[in-house]
Amino acid sequence: MKTLGSRQVLLGVLAVALVVLAWVVVRAAQGPATPAGPSARDTTASGPSVSGSETAGDTDPVSGLPWVDESALPQQAREILALIRAGGPFPYPRSDNRTFSNRERILPPRASGYYREFTVMTPGSADRGARRIITGSSGERYWTDDHYASFSRIREGT
Repeated sequence: MKTLGSRQVLLGVLAVALVVLAWVVVRAAQGPATPAGPSARDTTASGPSVSGSETAGDTDPVSGLPWVDESALPQQAREILALIRAGGPFPYPRSDNRTFSNRERILPPRASGYYREFTVMTPGSADRGARRIITGSSGERYWTDDHYASFSRIREGT
């Protein structure tokens, strides 16, 4: 049989859980935070981010995202771009060339199914890692090395 003290503890735990849940919902509704200092995408667990290497003011006018030259991408990303151009085959057939939903809303808003996702293998990673190339139906391509926290538009052929 529960005592009055254990009920109060249970109610307290539930109240804290509700406050945490409300905070998570509010944060998710606000979208990704933009740091005030140096960009959070300038470094990753594996070192400097390629997306941090763009020239200031060198921004794609359509997406508002920074450009990254294809030649500045890691070799694995350039290999995936070649596979995309050839139509495959891709290293992760169950995951690659699937719809990317753009839930983070960083890429320009488009109809469902407009974007496709491709894994860029990360040396030493036990899983698919965080690196991806996202393609749009109109031919544009985007790079992320931090699992969708930030993107750069790929300037192909450079």
